[in-house]
Amino acid sequence: MSEQVAFRTFKEGDYEMCCDWWRWWWKEIPVKRKVLPNDERCFVIENNNIPVAAVFLYAAVNPEVGYQTWLVSNPEYKQKDRRKMLELLVANVAKEAKETWGMSMLFTVCVNKHMENIHENQGWFIERSAPCYEAFKYL
Repeated sequence: MSEQVAFRTFKEGDYEMCCDWWRWWWKEIPVKRKVLPNDERCFVIENNNIPVAAVFLYAAVNPEVGYQTWLVSNPEYKQKDRRKMLELLVANVAKEAKETWGMSMLFTVCVNKHMENIHENQGWFIERSAPCYEAFKYL
């Protein structure tokens, strides 16, 4: 079976899907829809039409700076390519931020060592400070 990877922006029902994932991972919905970016800066990565993960890109007042956050993944997606899909999501958001939104720098914050490694492997600068890390990347 060949892989069909799709990187896309939000469509109807995606926010509710993310809420289900957040409830599974964090036992709560950490962010209300009204404070998330517009759909064109909410991203999903899919494999064979199965949503794997989502992330959100905020634009700072300075349009050259963005903030990538609230990454959440499908807890039922157990395929071996899960990490690869997360890597693709992070890389594609950086590309979108630069090419579509004209951003030249991104920031993120996370408490997950695996995501820290993904960002570091993609050239993000990591500032470690327990219990989380901050990362940034010049695009």
